[in-house]
Amino acid sequence: MDTIAMAADFTTLHNYYEKQVVDQVLDLAPNYPLLKKDHLPDVACVALNRLPPRYIRHQVDLAFHMTEKERQDSEQLIQDAVKFAFEFVQARYAMRARR
Repeated sequence: MDTIAMAADFTTLHNYYEKQVVDQVLDLAPNYPLLKKDHLPDVACVALNRLPPRYIRHQVDLAFHMTEKERQDSEQLIQDAVKFAFEFVQARYAMRARR
């Protein structure tokens, strides 16, 4: 392995949608009282899997280069994915509870 590869720091890489999804899951959690705190990471995973991957190093990297329309579209995508995820996870846990 060369010196450049050994010095590269990949710990700053993350999915652009992670923070927005987690924030929205936490904001909407009170609307889904049947789900416990332990279910919220499942909701975030389902939502993130419905969104296209957008990997960045810094949160401002992508946001800075987005138009207002792209930002609005992105927010709508996140809202739709999180709403779907809450409904999906809630339905799964309700089915398991009936068994």
